[in-house]
Amino acid sequence: MPLEGKYEPSPAKWVRDQVELYERTGGREGNTLRDRGLPVVVFSTRGAKTGTVRKQPLMRVEHDGAYLMVGSKGGAPDDPVWVANLRAAPDQVTVQDGPEPWDGVARELSGDERSEWWDRAVEAFPDYADYQKKTDRQIPVFLVERRG
Repeated sequence: MPLEGKYEPSPAKWVRDQVELYERTGGREGNTLRDRGLPVVVFSTRGAKTGTVRKQPLMRVEHDGAYLMVGSKGGAPDDPVWVANLRAAPDQVTVQDGPEPWDGVARELSGDERSEWWDRAVEAFPDYADYQKKTDRQIPVFLVERRG
C-alpha cells in the first residue's frame, strides 16, 4: 500500500504533472519519459528531514520482479534528493508500475551486483552511460524488492 503521510509534490512542474497523471490513470498515461517514449515507474520515498512522502518517476529497470532506482540526476555533480531519503529510510519506498503500488525495501548496490544492474540500466536507458561520464561521482543505484 502507498506510503502514508503528507505528500509533498516535486518543485519541478513536469514531475508533479507526470506523477499526478500516472496515479490518476493507474499508469495508463504518464508512463513514459516525456518525449522519448521509454517506460517509467513512480517511486515514493519518505523525506529524510521532513518525513513527507516524495514521488519521482524514474526509468523502468526491472528484472525478476525487482526494480532499480538510478540516482543519475542527468550527470549533475550531486545526487538527487531522493538518494538521501532512501539511505535514511530504505524500508520506506513504494513502487508503482501500473495500477497498484507495492511496498518495497531498497538497498544500495556495489561491486559485481552493481555492475550487473548498471548494465541493465544502460540497456533500458542508454543515456545513463553518458550521465556517468559527465560526473565525477559514482551514480548510486538502489535495488528495490518487495517487502515480505
